[in-house]
Amino acid sequence: MTGISRRGLLTGALAANRDTGAAADLVLTNGRIHTMDDHGTVARAVAIRDGRFVAVGNTVPNPGGNGRSIDLRGRTVVPGLIESHTHFVSLANRPGYHVAQLELASSIAEVQELLAARRPDVPEGQFITALGGWHPRQWAEQRLPSLAELDAAVPDRPVFLLQTFAGPSVTNTLGKQFFETVMSPLAGPVAVAENGAIAPGLQTTTALYHLRVRQTFDDKRRSALDAMAFSAQVGVTTVLDQVLPPSPGPLIPTQALSGLDHYRMYDAWLSLHRERRAFIRLQTNFLHNQGNIPALGDLPNQLPELRERLKHQFPFFGDDMFRTGAIGEWAAPIGAGAVWFEAQRLVARARWRNENSPGNLAALTQVVNAYEAVNAEFGITDLRWGVQHVNEATPELLARLKALNCGVSMSGFRWLQGNPGPNPVGPPFRMIVDSGIPAGLHEDGVHIAPHNPWFALHYATTGLNVLGQPINGDQQLSRYEALHAYTRANAWYLTREDRLGSIEPGKLADLLVLDRDYFTVSDADLRRTLPVLTVVGGEIVHDTGALRVR
Repeated sequence: MTGISRRGLLTGALAANRDTGAAADLVLTNGRIHTMDDHGTVARAVAIRDGRFVAVGNTVPNPGGNGRSIDLRGRTVVPGLIESHTHFVSLANRPGYHVAQLELASSIAEVQELLAARRPDVPEGQFITALGGWHPRQWAEQRLPSLAELDAAVPDRPVFLLQTFAGPSVTNTLGKQFFETVMSPLAGPVAVAENGAIAPGLQTTTALYHLRVRQTFDDKRRSALDAMAFSAQVGVTTVLDQVLPPSPGPLIPTQALSGLDHYRMYDAWLSLHRERRAFIRLQTNFLHNQGNIPALGDLPNQLPELRERLKHQFPFFGDDMFRTGAIGEWAAPIGAGAVWFEAQRLVARARWRNENSPGNLAALTQVVNAYEAVNAEFGITDLRWGVQHVNEATPELLARLKALNCGVSMSGFRWLQGNPGPNPVGPPFRMIVDSGIPAGLHEDGVHIAPHNPWFALHYATTGLNVLGQPINGDQQLSRYEALHAYTRANAWYLTREDRLGSIEPGKLADLLVLDRDYFTVSDADLRRTLPVLTVVGGEIVHDTGALRVR
Protein backbone atom coordinates (compact mmCIF):
# COMPACT_ATOMS: atom_id res chain seq x y z
CA MET A 1 0.00 0.00 0.00
CA THR A 2 3.07 2.29 -0.03
CA GLY A 3 2.56 5.38 -2.16
CA ILE A 4 -1.26 5.41 -2.04
CA SER A 5 -2.60 8.72 -0.78
CA ARG A 6 -4.79 8.34 2.26
CA ARG A 7 -6.50 11.57 1.19
CA GLY A 8 -7.62 10.21 -2.18
CA LEU A 9 -11.03 10.87 -3.70
CA LEU A 10 -13.81 8.32 -3.66
CA THR A 11 -13.03 5.99 -6.52
CA GLY A 12 -13.32 2.40 -7.57
CA ALA A 13 -15.42 -0.10 -5.64
CA LEU A 14 -16.88 2.37 -3.15
CA ALA A 15 -18.11 4.85 -5.73
CA ALA A 16 -19.59 2.03 -7.81
CA ASN A 17 -21.47 0.47 -4.91
CA ARG A 18 -25.15 0.14 -5.84
CA ASP A 19 -26.53 -0.15 -2.31
CA THR A 20 -27.45 3.35 -1.19
CA GLY A 21 -27.64 2.36 2.47
CA ALA A 22 -31.32 3.15 2.74
CA ALA A 23 -32.97 1.83 5.92
CA ALA A 24 -29.57 1.41 7.54
CA ASP A 25 -29.25 0.40 11.19
CA LEU A 26 -26.42 2.85 11.88
CA VAL A 27 -25.15 5.83 9.89
CA LEU A 28 -21.99 7.82 10.65
CA THR A 29 -21.55 11.18 8.91
CA ASN A 30 -19.14 14.15 8.75
CA GLY A 31 -16.02 12.15 9.52
CA ARG A 32 -12.64 11.39 8.03
CA ILE A 33 -13.16 7.69 7.41
CA HIS A 34 -9.92 5.99 6.39
CA THR A 35 -11.35 2.96 4.62
CA MET A 36 -7.98 1.20 4.05
CA ASP A 37 -9.29 0.02 0.67
CA ASP A 38 -7.06 -0.54 -2.36
CA HIS A 39 -7.28 3.15 -3.31
CA GLY A 40 -6.56 4.68 0.10
CA THR A 41 -10.03 6.22 0.05
CA VAL A 42 -11.01 8.69 2.75
CA ALA A 43 -14.80 8.97 2.95
CA ARG A 44 -17.11 11.23 4.94
CA ALA A 45 -19.98 8.86 5.70
CA VAL A 46 -20.77 5.19 6.12
CA ALA A 47 -24.00 3.22 6.47
CA ILE A 48 -24.33 -0.14 8.23
CA ARG A 49 -27.14 -2.67 7.93
CA ASP A 50 -27.42 -6.20 9.33
CA GLY A 51 -23.88 -6.09 10.68
CA ARG A 52 -22.19 -5.10 7.41
CA PHE A 53 -21.12 -1.94 5.64
CA VAL A 54 -23.65 -1.23 2.91
CA ALA A 55 -22.67 2.24 1.69
CA VAL A 56 -19.51 4.32 1.99
CA GLY A 57 -19.12 7.74 0.42
CA ASN A 58 -19.32 11.47 0.87
CA THR A 59 -23.00 11.19 1.75
CA VAL A 60 -25.32 8.31 2.63
CA PRO A 61 -29.09 8.28 3.34
CA ASN A 62 -30.50 8.75 6.81
CA PRO A 63 -31.09 5.54 8.78
CA GLY A 64 -34.42 3.72 8.85
CA GLY A 65 -37.13 4.29 11.45
CA ASN A 66 -35.35 2.35 14.21
CA GLY A 67 -31.85 3.21 13.05
CA ARG A 68 -29.29 5.41 14.75
CA SER A 69 -27.08 8.17 13.39
CA ILE A 70 -23.91 9.77 14.66
CA ASP A 71 -22.42 13.10 13.60
CA LEU A 72 -18.68 12.46 13.83
CA ARG A 73 -17.87 16.19 13.81
CA GLY A 74 -14.71 15.63 11.80
CA ARG A 75 -13.29 12.77 13.86
CA THR A 76 -10.97 10.15 12.39
CA VAL A 77 -12.40 6.69 11.74
CA VAL A 78 -10.38 3.53 10.96
CA PRO A 79 -11.29 -0.14 10.60
CA GLY A 80 -11.42 -2.23 13.77
CA LEU A 81 -7.90 -3.40 14.61
CA ILE A 82 -7.03 -7.08 14.23
CA GLU A 83 -4.53 -8.69 16.63
CA SER A 84 -2.61 -11.46 14.84
CA HIS A 85 -0.66 -12.83 17.82
CA THR A 86 -2.05 -12.69 21.34
CA HIS A 87 -2.76 -14.94 24.31
CA PHE A 88 -5.96 -13.07 24.92
CA VAL A 89 -8.10 -15.88 26.30
CA SER A 90 -5.63 -16.14 29.16
CA LEU A 91 -6.70 -12.59 30.04
CA ALA A 92 -10.27 -13.86 29.88
CA ASN A 93 -9.38 -16.42 32.58
CA ARG A 94 -7.82 -14.02 35.08
CA PRO A 95 -8.85 -14.63 38.71
CA GLY A 96 -10.26 -11.86 40.82
CA TYR A 97 -11.86 -8.65 39.62
CA HIS A 98 -9.20 -7.86 37.08
CA VAL A 99 -8.00 -4.38 36.07
CA ALA A 100 -6.57 -4.80 32.58
CA GLN A 101 -6.48 -1.01 32.25
CA LEU A 102 -3.39 -0.95 34.47
CA GLU A 103 -1.29 -1.15 31.28
CA LEU A 104 -2.62 2.31 30.31
CA ALA A 105 -1.26 3.99 33.45
CA SER A 106 1.83 6.20 33.35
CA SER A 107 2.41 6.60 37.12
CA ILE A 108 1.66 4.90 40.41
CA ALA A 109 -0.90 7.63 41.08
CA GLU A 110 -2.77 6.51 37.94
CA VAL A 111 -2.42 2.88 39.04
CA GLN A 112 -4.08 3.84 42.32
CA GLU A 113 -6.88 5.65 40.48
CA LEU A 114 -7.60 2.60 38.30
CA LEU A 115 -7.66 0.22 41.27
CA ALA A 116 -9.95 2.57 43.20
CA ALA A 117 -12.27 2.88 40.20
CA ARG A 118 -12.68 -0.91 40.17
CA ARG A 119 -13.52 -1.07 43.88
CA PRO A 120 -17.32 -0.24 43.74
CA ASP A 121 -18.05 -3.41 41.71
CA VAL A 122 -16.13 -5.79 43.99
CA PRO A 123 -17.94 -7.77 46.71
CA GLU A 124 -16.48 -7.88 50.20
CA GLY A 125 -13.60 -10.33 50.52
CA GLN A 126 -13.00 -10.60 46.77
CA PHE A 127 -9.61 -9.70 45.27
CA ILE A 128 -8.89 -6.84 42.89
CA THR A 129 -6.14 -8.10 40.59
CA ALA A 130 -3.91 -6.91 37.74
CA LEU A 131 -1.82 -9.73 36.32
CA GLY A 132 0.44 -9.95 33.31
CA GLY A 133 1.92 -7.80 30.59
CA TRP A 134 2.18 -4.33 32.08
CA HIS A 135 5.64 -3.37 33.32
CA PRO A 136 6.87 -0.81 35.90
CA ARG A 137 8.95 0.78 33.11
CA GLN A 138 5.66 2.25 31.91
CA TRP A 139 5.29 4.24 35.14
CA ALA A 140 7.23 7.33 36.07
CA GLU A 141 8.51 5.70 39.28
CA GLN A 142 9.65 2.53 37.42
CA ARG A 143 8.79 0.30 40.36
CA LEU A 144 5.87 -1.66 41.74
CA PRO A 145 3.54 0.08 44.20
CA SER A 146 4.09 -0.61 47.88
CA LEU A 147 1.63 -2.11 50.36
CA ALA A 148 0.97 1.38 51.75
CA GLU A 149 0.23 2.78 48.29
CA LEU A 150 -2.16 -0.08 47.53
CA ASP A 151 -3.87 0.42 50.91
CA ALA A 152 -4.28 4.11 50.12
CA ALA A 153 -6.06 3.20 46.89
CA VAL A 154 -8.17 0.30 48.18
CA PRO A 155 -8.12 -0.19 51.98
CA ASP A 156 -11.14 -2.49 52.26
CA ARG A 157 -10.54 -5.11 49.53
CA PRO A 158 -7.51 -7.37 49.02
CA VAL A 159 -5.33 -6.39 46.03
CA PHE A 160 -2.83 -8.55 44.14
CA LEU A 161 -0.59 -7.28 41.31
CA LEU A 162 1.56 -9.81 39.43
CA GLN A 163 4.13 -8.80 36.80
CA THR A 164 4.56 -10.97 33.66
CA PHE A 165 4.52 -14.77 34.11
CA ALA A 166 5.69 -15.46 37.66
CA GLY A 167 6.32 -12.19 39.40
CA PRO A 168 7.53 -10.29 41.23
CA SER A 169 4.19 -9.44 42.76
CA VAL A 170 2.81 -7.24 45.50
CA THR A 171 -0.27 -7.12 47.71
CA ASN A 172 -1.94 -4.81 50.24
CA THR A 173 -2.71 -5.35 53.92
CA LEU A 174 -5.85 -7.47 53.39
CA GLY A 175 -4.05 -9.49 50.73
CA LYS A 176 -1.08 -10.01 53.04
CA GLN A 177 -3.39 -11.31 55.77
CA PHE A 178 -4.98 -13.74 53.33
CA PHE A 179 -1.77 -15.05 51.79
CA GLU A 180 0.00 -15.48 55.14
CA THR A 181 -2.78 -17.64 56.60
CA VAL A 182 -4.41 -19.45 53.65
CA MET A 183 -4.13 -23.23 53.38
CA SER A 184 -5.07 -25.54 50.52
CA PRO A 185 -4.49 -29.29 50.02
CA LEU A 186 -1.50 -28.60 47.75
CA ALA A 187 -0.15 -25.34 49.14
CA GLY A 188 0.36 -23.49 52.38
CA PRO A 189 0.87 -19.80 53.21
CA VAL A 190 2.87 -17.34 51.11
CA ALA A 191 5.68 -15.19 52.48
CA VAL A 192 4.85 -11.48 52.13
CA ALA A 193 7.35 -8.75 53.03
CA GLU A 194 6.35 -5.78 55.18
CA ASN A 195 6.16 -3.60 52.07
CA GLY A 196 3.76 -6.09 50.43
CA ALA A 197 6.34 -7.63 48.09
CA ILE A 198 6.09 -11.33 47.16
CA ALA A 199 9.19 -12.95 45.68
CA PRO A 200 9.09 -14.05 42.03
CA GLY A 201 8.90 -17.75 41.27
CA LEU A 202 7.27 -20.24 43.60
CA GLN A 203 6.01 -17.70 46.15
CA THR A 204 4.21 -15.70 43.47
CA THR A 205 2.83 -18.73 41.63
CA THR A 206 1.58 -20.15 44.93
CA ALA A 207 -0.26 -16.88 45.63
CA LEU A 208 -1.75 -17.10 42.11
CA TYR A 209 -2.74 -20.71 42.76
CA HIS A 210 -4.69 -19.75 45.89
CA LEU A 211 -6.78 -17.35 43.80
CA ARG A 212 -7.25 -19.70 40.87
CA VAL A 213 -8.56 -22.64 42.90
CA ARG A 214 -11.29 -20.36 44.28
CA GLN A 215 -12.44 -19.26 40.83
CA THR A 216 -15.92 -20.40 39.80
CA PHE A 217 -17.19 -20.84 36.26
CA ASP A 218 -19.30 -17.72 36.69
CA ASP A 219 -16.14 -15.86 37.72
CA LYS A 220 -14.51 -16.92 34.46
CA ARG A 221 -17.53 -15.77 32.46
CA ARG A 222 -17.30 -12.36 34.14
CA SER A 223 -13.58 -12.25 33.48
CA ALA A 224 -14.16 -13.07 29.80
CA LEU A 225 -16.67 -10.22 29.47
CA ASP A 226 -14.23 -7.87 31.21
CA ALA A 227 -11.48 -8.89 28.76
CA MET A 228 -13.78 -8.22 25.80
CA ALA A 229 -14.71 -4.82 27.22
CA PHE A 230 -11.04 -3.88 27.59
CA SER A 231 -10.31 -5.03 24.05
CA ALA A 232 -13.12 -2.80 22.78
CA GLN A 233 -11.75 0.05 24.90
CA VAL A 234 -8.34 -0.09 23.16
CA GLY A 235 -9.79 -0.77 19.69
CA VAL A 236 -8.99 -4.44 19.06
CA THR A 237 -12.12 -5.96 17.52
CA THR A 238 -10.68 -9.32 16.37
CA VAL A 239 -8.05 -11.48 18.08
CA LEU A 240 -6.06 -14.48 16.87
CA ASP A 241 -5.39 -16.38 20.08
CA GLN A 242 -2.11 -18.30 20.08
CA VAL A 243 -3.08 -20.38 23.12
CA LEU A 244 -0.44 -21.26 25.74
CA PRO A 245 2.00 -24.08 26.37
CA PRO A 246 -0.35 -26.92 27.33
CA SER A 247 -0.91 -27.50 31.04
CA PRO A 248 -3.84 -29.92 31.20
CA GLY A 249 -5.14 -31.30 34.46
CA PRO A 250 -5.63 -29.84 37.94
CA LEU A 251 -4.00 -26.56 38.92
CA ILE A 252 -0.77 -26.82 40.90
CA PRO A 253 1.18 -24.18 42.86
CA THR A 254 4.12 -24.12 40.42
CA GLN A 255 2.04 -23.08 37.40
CA ALA A 256 2.87 -19.60 36.15
CA LEU A 257 0.30 -17.19 34.78
CA SER A 258 0.62 -18.90 31.38
CA GLY A 259 -0.29 -22.29 32.85
CA LEU A 260 -3.88 -23.15 31.95
CA ASP A 261 -5.67 -26.24 30.68
CA HIS A 262 -5.63 -25.63 26.93
CA TYR A 263 -8.56 -28.04 26.48
CA ARG A 264 -10.84 -26.10 28.83
CA MET A 265 -9.62 -22.48 28.72
CA TYR A 266 -12.26 -21.46 26.15
CA ASP A 267 -15.26 -22.90 28.01
CA ALA A 268 -16.44 -19.62 29.55
CA TRP A 269 -16.06 -17.75 26.25
CA LEU A 270 -17.93 -20.52 24.41
CA SER A 271 -20.81 -20.36 26.88
CA LEU A 272 -21.10 -16.60 26.32
CA HIS A 273 -20.92 -17.12 22.57
CA ARG A 274 -23.79 -19.60 22.71
CA GLU A 275 -25.83 -16.94 24.52
CA ARG A 276 -24.83 -14.34 21.88
CA ARG A 277 -23.11 -12.27 24.53
CA ALA A 278 -19.58 -12.33 23.05
CA PHE A 279 -18.81 -9.01 21.34
CA ILE A 280 -15.17 -9.38 20.25
CA ARG A 281 -14.27 -11.70 17.36
CA LEU A 282 -12.09 -14.65 18.43
CA GLN A 283 -10.06 -17.00 16.23
CA THR A 284 -8.15 -19.77 18.01
CA ASN A 285 -4.95 -21.49 16.97
CA PHE A 286 -3.76 -24.81 18.42
CA LEU A 287 -0.35 -24.90 20.09
CA HIS A 288 1.42 -28.24 20.64
CA ASN A 289 4.34 -28.56 23.02
CA GLN A 290 5.35 -32.21 22.58
CA GLY A 291 9.00 -32.63 21.64
CA ASN A 292 10.92 -35.87 21.77
CA ILE A 293 9.28 -38.20 24.31
CA PRO A 294 11.66 -41.17 24.90
CA ALA A 295 8.89 -43.43 26.17
CA LEU A 296 7.15 -43.18 22.79
CA GLY A 297 10.07 -44.68 20.89
CA ASP A 298 10.87 -43.91 17.26
CA LEU A 299 9.60 -41.03 15.13
CA PRO A 300 6.33 -42.60 13.88
CA ASN A 301 5.11 -42.75 17.50
CA GLN A 302 6.04 -39.18 18.46
CA LEU A 303 3.65 -36.18 18.49
CA PRO A 304 0.52 -38.10 19.55
CA GLU A 305 -1.53 -35.01 20.42
CA LEU A 306 -0.75 -33.25 17.13
CA ARG A 307 -1.62 -36.40 15.15
CA GLU A 308 -4.99 -36.66 16.89
CA ARG A 309 -5.67 -32.93 16.43
CA LEU A 310 -5.09 -33.15 12.68
CA LYS A 311 -7.40 -36.16 12.40
CA HIS A 312 -10.31 -34.86 14.45
CA GLN A 313 -10.33 -31.03 14.44
CA PHE A 314 -11.56 -28.71 11.68
CA PRO A 315 -9.47 -25.64 10.75
CA PHE A 316 -11.29 -22.34 10.13
CA PHE A 317 -14.53 -23.78 11.46
CA GLY A 318 -17.16 -21.63 13.17
CA ASP A 319 -18.88 -18.31 12.58
CA ASP A 320 -17.95 -14.66 12.32
CA MET A 321 -17.63 -14.26 16.11
CA PHE A 322 -15.81 -17.49 17.04
CA ARG A 323 -13.90 -19.89 14.86
CA THR A 324 -10.90 -22.18 14.88
CA GLY A 325 -7.67 -21.26 13.14
CA ALA A 326 -4.39 -22.96 12.33
CA ILE A 327 -1.61 -24.88 14.05
CA GLY A 328 0.36 -22.32 16.02
CA GLU A 329 2.12 -20.67 17.79
CA TRP A 330 4.00 -23.87 16.95
CA ALA A 331 3.35 -27.56 16.15
CA ALA A 332 6.30 -28.65 18.30
CA PRO A 333 9.14 -26.80 20.08
CA ILE A 334 11.55 -25.48 17.46
CA GLY A 335 14.51 -27.01 19.30
CA ALA A 336 13.10 -30.54 19.03
CA GLY A 337 15.17 -31.44 15.95
CA ALA A 338 13.77 -34.31 13.90
CA VAL A 339 10.53 -34.28 15.91
CA TRP A 340 9.98 -30.60 15.07
CA PHE A 341 10.56 -31.25 11.37
CA GLU A 342 8.19 -34.21 11.45
CA ALA A 343 5.56 -31.90 12.94
CA GLN A 344 5.91 -29.62 9.90
CA ARG A 345 5.45 -32.62 7.62
CA LEU A 346 2.36 -33.80 9.46
CA VAL A 347 0.71 -30.37 9.24
CA ALA A 348 1.53 -30.04 5.55
CA ARG A 349 0.25 -33.52 4.74
CA ALA A 350 -3.02 -32.78 6.58
CA ARG A 351 -3.42 -29.55 4.52
CA TRP A 352 -3.53 -27.30 7.57
CA ARG A 353 -2.12 -23.80 7.92
CA ASN A 354 0.98 -23.73 10.12
CA GLU A 355 2.96 -21.12 12.10
CA ASN A 356 6.31 -20.94 13.87
CA SER A 357 7.96 -18.36 16.13
CA PRO A 358 11.72 -18.31 15.46
CA GLY A 359 13.62 -16.22 17.98
CA ASN A 360 16.72 -15.38 15.97
CA LEU A 361 18.24 -15.54 12.48
CA ALA A 362 19.44 -19.14 12.84
CA ALA A 363 15.95 -20.28 13.85
CA LEU A 364 14.35 -18.33 10.98
CA THR A 365 16.76 -20.02 8.57
CA GLN A 366 15.76 -23.40 10.02
CA VAL A 367 12.08 -22.55 9.49
CA VAL A 368 12.55 -21.38 5.90
CA ASN A 369 14.57 -24.50 5.02
CA ALA A 370 11.87 -26.72 6.51
CA TYR A 371 9.04 -24.88 4.75
CA GLU A 372 10.82 -25.32 1.41
CA ALA A 373 11.37 -29.01 2.10
CA VAL A 374 7.74 -29.74 2.97
CA ASN A 375 6.60 -27.64 0.03
CA ALA A 376 8.67 -29.85 -2.28
CA GLU A 377 7.06 -32.93 -0.72
CA PHE A 378 3.44 -31.83 -0.21
CA GLY A 379 2.94 -28.34 -1.62
CA ILE A 380 2.05 -25.57 0.83
CA THR A 381 1.88 -22.43 -1.30
CA ASP A 382 -1.94 -22.41 -1.13
CA LEU A 383 -2.02 -22.80 2.68
CA ARG A 384 -0.58 -19.42 3.77
CA TRP A 385 1.91 -20.68 6.30
CA GLY A 386 3.16 -18.03 8.68
CA VAL A 387 6.10 -16.85 10.74
CA GLN A 388 5.68 -14.92 13.98
CA HIS A 389 7.84 -12.21 15.58
CA VAL A 390 10.78 -12.15 13.07
CA ASN A 391 13.14 -10.21 15.31
CA GLU A 392 15.90 -10.75 12.74
CA ALA A 393 15.72 -11.36 8.99
CA THR A 394 17.57 -11.00 5.71
CA PRO A 395 16.17 -9.98 2.31
CA GLU A 396 17.08 -13.43 0.98
CA LEU A 397 15.11 -15.30 3.67
CA LEU A 398 12.12 -12.99 3.20
CA ALA A 399 12.20 -13.53 -0.56
CA ARG A 400 12.18 -17.30 -0.03
CA LEU A 401 9.19 -17.02 2.33
CA LYS A 402 7.37 -14.79 -0.14
CA ALA A 403 7.92 -17.37 -2.90
CA LEU A 404 6.11 -19.89 -0.67
CA ASN A 405 3.16 -17.48 -0.21
CA CYS A 406 3.98 -17.26 3.48
CA GLY A 407 3.09 -14.31 5.68
CA VAL A 408 4.82 -12.59 8.58
CA SER A 409 3.31 -11.24 11.78
CA MET A 410 5.81 -8.70 13.13
CA SER A 411 6.10 -8.22 16.88
CA GLY A 412 5.63 -4.77 18.38
CA PHE A 413 6.20 -5.72 22.02
CA ARG A 414 9.95 -5.10 22.11
CA TRP A 415 9.32 -1.40 22.85
CA LEU A 416 8.63 -2.37 26.46
CA GLN A 417 11.94 -3.88 27.58
CA GLY A 418 14.29 -3.13 24.67
CA ASN A 419 17.32 -0.93 25.35
CA PRO A 420 19.67 1.07 23.12
CA GLY A 421 22.71 -0.79 21.83
CA PRO A 422 24.96 -1.25 18.80
CA ASN A 423 22.36 -3.34 16.94
CA PRO A 424 18.65 -2.71 16.25
CA VAL A 425 16.32 -4.49 18.65
CA GLY A 426 13.96 -5.46 15.83
CA PRO A 427 11.89 -6.52 14.12
CA PRO A 428 13.28 -5.05 10.88
CA PHE A 429 9.91 -3.53 9.98
CA ARG A 430 11.21 -1.54 6.99
CA MET A 431 13.01 -4.51 5.46
CA ILE A 432 10.01 -6.79 5.91
CA VAL A 433 7.42 -4.42 4.41
CA ASP A 434 9.72 -3.45 1.53
CA SER A 435 10.16 -7.14 0.67
CA GLY A 436 6.51 -7.27 -0.40
CA ILE A 437 5.72 -10.24 1.81
CA PRO A 438 2.29 -10.09 3.53
CA ALA A 439 3.26 -8.43 6.81
CA GLY A 440 0.97 -7.96 9.79
CA LEU A 441 1.74 -6.48 13.19
CA HIS A 442 1.03 -7.69 16.71
CA GLU A 443 1.69 -6.84 20.36
CA ASP A 444 1.91 -10.40 21.81
CA GLY A 445 -0.02 -9.64 24.99
CA VAL A 446 -1.07 -10.44 27.62
CA HIS A 447 1.79 -11.91 29.67
CA ILE A 448 4.98 -10.31 28.40
CA ALA A 449 3.36 -7.22 26.94
CA PRO A 450 0.17 -5.16 27.06
CA HIS A 451 -2.82 -5.78 24.82
CA ASN A 452 -3.01 -2.13 23.74
CA PRO A 453 -2.18 -2.01 19.99
CA TRP A 454 -1.32 1.69 19.93
CA PHE A 455 1.92 0.93 21.78
CA ALA A 456 2.98 -1.41 18.95
CA LEU A 457 1.90 1.13 16.32
CA HIS A 458 3.97 3.78 18.09
CA TYR A 459 7.04 1.53 18.18
CA ALA A 460 6.73 0.49 14.53
CA THR A 461 6.53 4.12 13.41
CA THR A 462 9.14 5.67 15.74
CA GLY A 463 11.56 2.93 16.81
CA LEU A 464 11.39 4.32 20.36
CA ASN A 465 11.18 2.23 23.52
CA VAL A 466 8.97 2.98 26.50
CA LEU A 467 11.54 5.47 27.83
CA GLY A 468 11.62 7.38 24.53
CA GLN A 469 15.03 6.01 23.51
CA PRO A 470 15.70 4.98 19.87
CA ILE A 471 16.31 1.21 19.78
CA ASN A 472 15.43 0.03 16.26
CA GLY A 473 17.67 1.90 13.86
CA ASP A 474 16.12 2.99 10.57
CA GLN A 475 13.41 0.32 10.48
CA GLN A 476 10.41 2.61 10.95
CA LEU A 477 7.18 2.39 8.96
CA SER A 478 4.88 5.21 7.95
CA ARG A 479 1.72 5.53 10.01
CA TYR A 480 -0.33 4.36 7.04
CA GLU A 481 1.86 1.27 6.59
CA ALA A 482 1.64 0.41 10.28
CA LEU A 483 -2.15 0.79 10.29
CA HIS A 484 -2.35 -1.34 7.14
CA ALA A 485 -0.38 -4.03 8.99
CA TYR A 486 -2.91 -3.97 11.87
CA THR A 487 -5.92 -4.10 9.55
CA ARG A 488 -5.66 -5.35 5.95
CA ALA A 489 -2.49 -7.39 6.42
CA ASN A 490 -3.69 -9.01 9.63
CA ALA A 491 -6.99 -9.88 7.93
CA TRP A 492 -4.95 -11.73 5.29
CA TYR A 493 -2.98 -13.45 8.02
CA LEU A 494 -6.24 -14.72 9.56
CA THR A 495 -7.49 -15.75 6.05
CA ARG A 496 -10.38 -13.30 6.49
CA GLU A 497 -9.51 -10.48 4.09
CA ASP A 498 -12.84 -10.93 2.31
CA ARG A 499 -14.70 -10.05 5.53
CA LEU A 500 -12.43 -7.88 7.69
CA GLY A 501 -9.70 -5.26 7.56
CA SER A 502 -11.27 -2.39 5.62
CA ILE A 503 -14.41 -0.26 5.52
CA GLU A 504 -15.98 -1.41 2.28
CA PRO A 505 -19.48 -2.47 1.27
CA GLY A 506 -20.15 -6.11 2.06
CA LYS A 507 -17.53 -6.43 4.80
CA LEU A 508 -18.31 -6.92 8.48
CA ALA A 509 -18.99 -3.56 10.09
CA ASP A 510 -16.10 -3.18 12.55
CA LEU A 511 -14.71 0.33 13.03
CA LEU A 512 -13.18 2.75 15.52
CA VAL A 513 -13.89 6.44 16.01
CA LEU A 514 -10.66 7.81 17.47
CA ASP A 515 -10.09 10.44 20.14
CA ARG A 516 -7.39 12.10 17.99
CA ASP A 517 -6.19 12.05 14.39
CA TYR A 518 -3.78 9.11 14.28
CA PHE A 519 -2.23 10.41 11.06
CA THR A 520 -1.30 13.92 12.23
CA VAL A 521 -0.81 13.94 16.03
CA SER A 522 2.63 14.03 17.59
CA ASP A 523 4.48 10.80 18.27
CA ALA A 524 3.82 11.16 21.99
CA ASP A 525 0.09 11.61 21.39
CA LEU A 526 0.00 8.64 19.03
CA ARG A 527 0.88 6.36 21.94
CA ARG A 528 -2.11 7.71 23.86
CA THR A 529 -4.64 7.13 21.06
CA LEU A 530 -7.85 5.36 22.05
CA PRO A 531 -11.28 5.03 20.45
CA VAL A 532 -14.19 7.06 21.75
CA LEU A 533 -16.50 4.63 19.95
CA THR A 534 -15.94 1.00 18.94
CA VAL A 535 -18.34 -0.79 16.62
CA VAL A 536 -18.34 -4.56 16.01
CA GLY A 537 -20.78 -6.00 13.51
CA GLY A 538 -22.70 -2.75 13.49
CA GLU A 539 -23.18 -2.78 17.27
CA ILE A 540 -21.65 -0.15 19.54
CA VAL A 541 -19.55 -2.12 22.03
CA HIS A 542 -17.57 0.77 23.57
CA ASP A 543 -18.76 4.36 23.96
CA THR A 544 -17.08 7.07 26.03
CA GLY A 545 -20.01 9.45 25.50
CA ALA A 546 -17.91 11.87 23.42
CA LEU A 547 -20.38 11.62 20.52
CA ARG A 548 -24.15 11.88 20.55
CA VAL A 549 -25.92 8.80 19.21
CA ARG A 550 -29.31 9.80 17.83
